[in-house]
Amino acid sequence: MITFVVSLVALILGYFLYGRFVERIFGPDNRPTPAVSKADGVDFIVLPGWKIFMIQFLNIAGTGPIFGAIMGAKFGPVAYLWIVFGCIFAGATHDYLSGMLSMRHGGANLPEIIGRYLGNATKQVMLVFSVFLLIMVGTVFVFSPAKILGGMWEPQFVVDSCGQYVFWIIIIFIYYLIATMMPIDKIIGKVYPLFAFSLLFMAGALMVMLFVKMPDIPELWESGLGNLGSGAFGSTQSVFPCLFITIACGAISGFHATQSPLMARCVKSEKMGRPIFYGAMITEGIVALIWATVAMYFFYDQPTAGYLTIEGGEAAVNDAPSVVNMICNSWLGIVGGILAILGVVAAPITSGDTALRSARLILADFIHLEQKSIAKRLYICVPMFLAVIALLVWQMANPKGFGLIWNWFGWSNQTLAVFTLWAITVYLVRQRKNYWVTLIPAIFMTVVCTTFFFSVQAFKLDDTTSAIVAFGALVVSAAWFTFWKKKK
Repeated sequence: MITFVVSLVALILGYFLYGRFVERIFGPDNRPTPAVSKADGVDFIVLPGWKIFMIQFLNIAGTGPIFGAIMGAKFGPVAYLWIVFGCIFAGATHDYLSGMLSMRHGGANLPEIIGRYLGNATKQVMLVFSVFLLIMVGTVFVFSPAKILGGMWEPQFVVDSCGQYVFWIIIIFIYYLIATMMPIDKIIGKVYPLFAFSLLFMAGALMVMLFVKMPDIPELWESGLGNLGSGAFGSTQSVFPCLFITIACGAISGFHATQSPLMARCVKSEKMGRPIFYGAMITEGIVALIWATVAMYFFYDQPTAGYLTIEGGEAAVNDAPSVVNMICNSWLGIVGGILAILGVVAAPITSGDTALRSARLILADFIHLEQKSIAKRLYICVPMFLAVIALLVWQMANPKGFGLIWNWFGWSNQTLAVFTLWAITVYLVRQRKNYWVTLIPAIFMTVVCTTFFFSVQAFKLDDTTSAIVAFGALVVSAAWFTFWKKKK
């Protein structure tokens, strides 16, 4: 628990110290924001700062800092280092600067920002890439809450006639359509703060229980930087690069840069950016830290691991949603368990609908289709939802469909972060600002994503060959930047 406490303090200090440092580099001022200058009553609307923070937190969180942290905890305490350093120096910096860049460019979507600084060809690739990623988010975040809700209750006649989880999938899709189509202040602005509170309550209650129980879990200095476990519940993958893909939300996630423009269109003053964008990411890092610690209790507590003390725990070690259910019900009781499950169910649903909302806006900007009228919103929403349904049907028909989509989603998510970090770096260079704050994370994540793609996803390379690939990616990315900067 000492590693946990030190990590928690480090995240809080990171917000006040490094967050302020990054804010000074960007230099927010008093110019009119898009929420004021482009107000349209649908997507560009001034909202209170506390509400924007709660919506931003829920948008970027989903079940990422929960499921990702649970799976990442199988690597052992080294996960703490990635959550802390990744969140402070990469993720929160990425979220803040991408949100502020969107605000500076009239609420621009991510492909537009990337195109402005990395070229039109990259913009076209990123447009397709980001929309496909957002559709995958919508698909993945339909199935996981439907599975949790279906495990609690669903009409038997629907199960008999249509199959398991179909009832909740239909309900979630109806909500998706309504929330994606409605002005942002009608549903998102009203119910998201409540769901965000549920997610924060769950994390806070579990942190209290951690201090009550004080589990004897591995400390960083006891296990080193290697993979702690293997076999039934430990990770069988190498720490590098797999840990950095497994824990995305809570460290750094490219998906966040697709969500920040939604809130950049609702902020009244640029000076609200640090608590909203940097602060929401630090908060997500704290949630991931708590769940990583809870998961280490579940996997590694001494003298008896938690999964052996909870009924059915041994069968759930490889199923993150089941771990969440068991821990919440065991530690928080009925009332706490209900609120906790509400957070776990609401988080992916809300992330899914804002992902699809973001995809709608990206496509609308690309084809120059205004979004004030409902009919023109439907022009984009209908084919987009059909694509999500088709991907979901394939996933449910394929026994390995969810895992396959999740793996590619993880890699695509971090690859999107790579392009976002490089675009921000180019912006900082052109503005003659301190570009090292994003250059180092950009190079590191380039190495991670390249190595993961070639070593894990594509060719299943051995450790030695993977190291060669990683070194090559490091040299090429650093050389490319050096050549470009010298030329400019």
